[in-house]
Amino acid sequence: MPPEGDGKRIEPGALYVVSTPIGNLEDITLRALRVLREADVVAAEDTRHTQILLRAHGIERRLVSYHEHNETQRSRELLEELGSGRSVAVVSDAGTPGVSDPAYRIVRAAIDAGLRVVPVPGASAVLTALILAGFPSGGFVSAGFLPLKGRARQDAIERILVDQRPTVFFESPRRAARTLAEFAARAPERSAALLREMTKMHEEARRGTLRLLAEQAAGDPPRGEVVVVIAGAPRETPELDLSPAARAERDRLVAGGLEEDEATRRVIEIYGAGRRRKGGR
Repeated sequence: MPPEGDGKRIEPGALYVVSTPIGNLEDITLRALRVLREADVVAAEDTRHTQILLRAHGIERRLVSYHEHNETQRSRELLEELGSGRSVAVVSDAGTPGVSDPAYRIVRAAIDAGLRVVPVPGASAVLTALILAGFPSGGFVSAGFLPLKGRARQDAIERILVDQRPTVFFESPRRAARTLAEFAARAPERSAALLREMTKMHEEARRGTLRLLAEQAAGDPPRGEVVVVIAGAPRETPELDLSPAARAERDRLVAGGLEEDEATRRVIEIYGAGRRRKGGR
């Protein structure tokens, strides 16, 4: 069945986790706007930032701040609001709450208290960056912000470089050149992408090897909000043991314009193939 609206007003005593635009103010769903209009309280990471969004869409609501410096006290207050039957919508500065921001704490507290939690999906910087990078994404890793220093940072970099899935992480424009240089020192030819100001007027996608991106960032530091995507580590696959006839047929198909993977699949169907590790049996 096709998706459809539920046509309901929001529920009293429910916590709504509302995704908001990552840049372009038009990137918000009709459902998110309805929830923001109807919620008794909107808890925002930065009330000034959220006020811009609400005003752009003609919404007036009671706003309270909810961020890493007041989350403990504010969580108690919001739970009291929910317990008294008021509805609360929580938003971050941009994208989906709970991804590299403290919103997950109020979500966890509400779940533990047996209260209703309702996700309102929408814009996501992680998914937007993954699409712009253009890497295969049957699976991927979202790493948030990397540790700033020490062993934890080095371990995080090593984990990313050995993972066979693409990894997406956020970075400060001031640190982008240094971070890319650290990755390039270990895997200079690994493909990567630096995306900045996504969905905004000055959106830019830089793609290439880590070496190239590190050099570009050193000479032309990015400005604005930055997301980095690093391609997964190459898989160590066994080499196919094709007969001479099969190899000749594969070469003919590739010369005719077929992708190598597809040409290989076809000749295996006809000739069969064994497998051997690179370097011998």
